[in-house]
Amino acid sequence: MKSNAGRRASGPEILGPNSEIGRKLRQYYDEIASDEVPDRFTQLLSRLEQAETSTGKE
Repeated sequence: MKSNAGRRASGPEILGPNSEIGRKLRQYYDEIASDEVPDRFTQLLSRLEQAETSTGKE
């Protein structure tokens, strides 16, 4: 009898029965990553960056 302990799965087999979960999570992540950053968040980051620069922190 051969042991599968040393073999690694590749492609969709990596997650085995959880591959559908992994696919859905990847799809969800891709959708969120492609969303635009709201203007107010960009402004907040800019203000934070200016505050750090004025205090001499980098």
